[in-house]
Amino acid sequence: MPLDLAGFNTTPVDQAATLLTGCLEVPRWVDTVVDGRPYPSLAALRAVAAEITLTPEEIRRAMAAHPRIGERPTALSRSEQSGVDSAAADRFRTANAEYEQRFGHVFLIRAAGRSGEEMLAALRERMRNDPETELAVAGRELVEIALLRLEKAVTA
Repeated sequence: MPLDLAGFNTTPVDQAATLLTGCLEVPRWVDTVVDGRPYPSLAALRAVAAEITLTPEEIRRAMAAHPRIGERPTALSRSEQSGVDSAAADRFRTANAEYEQRFGHVFLIRAAGRSGEEMLAALRERMRNDPETELAVAGRELVEIALLRLEKAVTA
């Protein structure tokens, strides 16, 4: 259930942490955002949430909670992956397998607002990255996904 900004600023720490964990399951990110309260605006909340750079370990841990693009989305990711039609999902299965073989983890991208073809093109482009660079890109995408979820969880 979403909270308005005033509610988020005053809700007990454990409830705020639970809400934020639903956005991104990285305890340091959650703690940093909770500890920044009270926020004077949604923009200030977003700025704090966006400036946190995830460590490689945090990225790997958070990736474990994400479904593959084109496969059984969770309630949160269903609307985020709405641009993936069944034809794109079929192509994603093959591309995901290649990606996972190369990098050892699922392909992550902020899917909201992107078509299946755009995401598939991004996957193919990112296959050129070295593993360290790709992990950093995946971390930035995780934060982008978290920001979209945060916008739904804390409203004006």
